[in-house]
Amino acid sequence: MRLAFFDDFKLGVVKEDSIIDVSAVVKDIPHVGPGDLINGLIARFDAYKDRLKDAVQGYGVPIADVRIRPPLPRPGNIVCMAVNYMEDGTLEKPAPLNAFHKAANAIIGPGDTMVLPDVPATIFEGEAEVAVVIGKRAARVPAAEAMDHVFGYVNFVDGSARGLPPPGNVFFQMKSRDTFAPIGPYLVTKDEIADPQKLSIKLWVNKDLKQSFNTDDMAHPIARCIEWVTSIHTLEPGDILATGTNHRGLSSFMDGDVVELETEGLGRLYFSVRDDLKRTWSRETRLDRQKAGQEGPTHQLTGKYARPA
Repeated sequence: MRLAFFDDFKLGVVKEDSIIDVSAVVKDIPHVGPGDLINGLIARFDAYKDRLKDAVQGYGVPIADVRIRPPLPRPGNIVCMAVNYMEDGTLEKPAPLNAFHKAANAIIGPGDTMVLPDVPATIFEGEAEVAVVIGKRAARVPAAEAMDHVFGYVNFVDGSARGLPPPGNVFFQMKSRDTFAPIGPYLVTKDEIADPQKLSIKLWVNKDLKQSFNTDDMAHPIARCIEWVTSIHTLEPGDILATGTNHRGLSSFMDGDVVELETEGLGRLYFSVRDDLKRTWSRETRLDRQKAGQEGPTHQLTGKYARPA
């Protein structure tokens, strides 16, 4: 099942190229906003699943005629795995398990805009990821039982403002900026995905393919990530666990960019980028630079905070 919010945050189920309003089915779930509603539905999904299936026997409206909103507008936790890919098998061994929190205010949805802030970042990037959505309370869950706590999956972009001073004071100010977590377009239940460890992920910037990799390159599989994260703190229904990215295709995000992310089975997410300072960078990827014998991301070319190469 593909769940989505649309227009003024009506809850819908996507069926082929249409979306069917199921707000009436879930209206008795206690909520004060759409975030509470979807989190509440996830926690009670077994009680509502058949009613939702019955509702989608009716007619919907074309998806092209509505505005799709973020499917998880207010998760309690957004946990992002760090350095969790083998970089196309080029790393000798997996990096140690590591993660960071991202603020819920960073969430935006399809057709929304990532806004680059007026800060001295060396570059702005967005990482293509598949995110796991938790289905039931998970505390100290062993890997063998971890997938039982998964509700579904969603496209996720981890926006980054890299190189901010002072050195060592990094992840919070780099990752938790407003608008730095585009997700969507749909929340896809886990029964729709045969094997989450074998999914193609692609990201385009202005129709130019930048990232193309598969989740089979993940250093620590989803079950192990859930085990590790829940050994630190509890995850609740509707929480997001983003599983990391292959960094070799990362490139700059700039004013006017249109970014598209498609994970196999999860639909295509698109959003735009705005930078009121109109800063520019080269379009080369990290892999392009590596092949040229250069390290790290490209240098800023023009605009405020540009430094000599």
